[in-house]
Amino acid sequence: WALYILAGGAVGRRVPGTTGVVAGMIVAAVVTLPFGVAEAGTDLLTPGALLLGLGVAVLSSALPYTLEMRALRAIPARIFGVMMSVEPAIAALSGLLFLGERLGAAQWIAMLCVIAASAGINLTGKPTAHSEPEPVN
Repeated sequence: WALYILAGGAVGRRVPGTTGVVAGMIVAAVVTLPFGVAEAGTDLLTPGALLLGLGVAVLSSALPYTLEMRALRAIPARIFGVMMSVEPAIAALSGLLFLGERLGAAQWIAMLCVIAASAGINLTGKPTAHSEPEPVN
């Protein structure tokens, strides 16, 4: 995650608009499409399947990554890292609301440990060369 945050921030600051996200999505599609066609055959290339795939791509990758790139341009990497640490909780909540999935006690404890560790490292660690300095009071 640290590499993603630092690299994403650098790409977000250097590549205008959503060009970086678009390029990444195209590369991901080109790399994964042969595996999908090998598994599902040409049914994967029907207009309905392609439209569904486009919707999934926009909602699961293009939109979130575009918003993340915008955030990485606007806030320090440390703050972004703390915000990213709550993603497991958001995923668990989404699973509960949309899929009816329930986590066991051990899963909740593990998730809370990951969140606490990530937040703790990001809040107590020294700023990296790629993050913005803390404001002085």
